Formats: sequence, C-alpha cells, structure tokens
Amino acid sequence: MSKEITGKSPGRWRVFHDKFVVEERYLSVQDRRSLYRTAVGLVLCGAVLFAAILAGVLQHGGLTAGDEPVRSGLVALRSEPLTTIMIILAVVFGPVALPVIVLVVTVAWGLFAKHAWRPMLLAGAMLTGVILAQIIGRIVERQRPPVDLMLFGADFTFSFPSGHVLGACDFLLVSTFLIFSRRPGRAGAVWGFILAGVGIFFAAISRLYLGYHWLTDALASLSISLVVLGGVIAVDTWRTARVHGEPVTGTLSKTDTSQG
Repeated sequence: MSKEITGKSPGRWRVFHDKFVVEERYLSVQDRRSLYRTAVGLVLCGAVLFAAILAGVLQHGGLTAGDEPVRSGLVALRSEPLTTIMIILAVVFGPVALPVIVLVVTVAWGLFAKHAWRPMLLAGAMLTGVILAQIIGRIVERQRPPVDLMLFGADFTFSFPSGHVLGACDFLLVSTFLIFSRRPGRAGAVWGFILAGVGIFFAAISRLYLGYHWLTDALASLSISLVVLGGVIAVDTWRTARVHGEPVTGTLSKTDTSQG
C-alpha cells in the first residue's frame, strides 16, 4: 500500500521490490494464453524426451543405439586444428568460464536495465540446471566413454547428463526468451532461437568430439533445459503478463519496451 493510504513510509525492501523487481507488461488474453500453452508444451516435451532417454540408458537400449556410431564417427574426424577449436568451445561452456559469463551478463544486464527481474530469472534457471545435473548424475551413475579417448585430460565423474551442454542450453535458450519476449514481432525471436540452437549444437558436439560424453547425455541435457525453459516462461508470464482491465499487483516500475 502507498504512504497516502497507510500513513507509513514503505520499508526498504518494498521500495527496492517496487523499483527493481516488479515488472509488468500488457498482453492480449490470447498472447498470454499462448505463452502458458508454450510453457506447458515445453515441460511435457522435455519430460517425455528425458524419460525416453533415461529408459534407454538404464536398459541399455532405445536411443542409446546411436551412442557408439556417433562416437566412432567423431573419432574418425579428429584432427589437430579441429581438436583445438573443440577445446576452446569446451572451455567457454565449461564449469569455470560459463559461470563467469553468466555473472557478468546478469550484473551488467541489471545495471544497464536498472531492473533485476529478468537477470534474476536467468540466474535462477542456471542454478536450477546445475542442481538438477548434480542430482541426476549421482542417481544414474552412468560411466563416461573410455578415458584413453578423452582429449583434454581424464574425467572420472559421471556422464549423464552433460553439465556443459545443460549449462549452454539453459543460458542460450532462457536468455533468448527473456530478451525477445519483450520485443515486438516474431522475426527477432525466431532468429534468436536459431542462433541459440547453433550454439547448443557446437557445445554438444565439442563434448562428444573430445570423448567425454555419449550422444544421449547431450540429448538428456537438452530435454532438461526444455523443462527449465518452460518453467521460466510460466513464472515470467504469471509474474509479469497483464491484461488491460485486470487489477495491478504492484507498482508499475517499467514498461515492456523501456528495458534492455
């Protein structure tokens, strides 16, 4: 409530919340429903794909039939220049560089936009992916490909899912949605997700080429990221998407066209 109604000044958290966290944008009823349907579809698609991959991994069948042919094909393509490129990609999307990139992006985004909602969503999605990868990896305990085929040092941790690929998927997909969901038109979003897909492909192929993961490890990471993306879309829509005529839930601090 405002000071005029209560006779009291709002607390510091309320001031911060209304100024930097509240974000409301106006959509048509159809557009908001479409976002919710998209969120549900992504969660269901990701969950079904992950269940199918997990079943194959546990039963040593199904989609895992493609693991060995893909590994063998990539081993046959190895060369010194290509290996250097793949190592660079693995480092960029690795557990040291990617968290730094995410930190820089979220802090810079928040400072330049003078708003915290979308940077917080991105950071939360990345943290969720890390936690899920750790939990699932310890439950499934899948072994990696042979150590003698690894080109960037031995790794004896569990293989399923790929943390590198999951981090790349979460970062590229979620940031693309959070940026282009506030832009008019669909062309930018289409190109944004196409570029995100290209980045995900190279992140995945680098891990397979270097000998650290099976194909189904990377596919499992993508499926988990689809669930995370669906959750982000649902939360963001519930928190920010308003229809004209509805009660306002908080102070309108920014319009959807004024933020970065």
